[in-house]
Amino acid sequence: MSISKKNGEGYYDPTAYDALTSVMKSEKAKKRADFKPLVYVCSPYSGDVDQNVKNARAFCRFALEQNCIPLAPHLLFPQFMDDDNPVERDMAMFMNYVLLGKCDELWVFSSQVTKGMEQEIAVATKRNQKIRWFGRKAKGGQQNA
Repeated sequence: MSISKKNGEGYYDPTAYDALTSVMKSEKAKKRADFKPLVYVCSPYSGDVDQNVKNARAFCRFALEQNCIPLAPHLLFPQFMDDDNPVERDMAMFMNYVLLGKCDELWVFSSQVTKGMEQEIAVATKRNQKIRWFGRKAKGGQQNA
């Protein structure tokens, strides 16, 4: 929506234009303040699953504290899919890529990059999505790259 510098009768009206422009800027700023980016949490799942799930939950909490909406499919899909079944793992990875496409950024946690994480990073790179790298400890937001 554009704001005309002229009033309803066609005369130049800078006062009304300035007031309406100010209101529009204020509304845009409010929307930006309310905006919470959707971030894809990329961290290990396989291996020490119990510890990796605890870590992923902490990473999601960290993202939440950064005013983001965290998405960690590796906390969701294992609830009803078998990561040890190759067919279901491939299906889960495909669904991961679909969800990753909906996200504003990919956040990589951990210095250890698993095969699954590597694939997610490759997809995000190919799509030119923003990727942020964090160390093993999310607290403090240490970026490694």
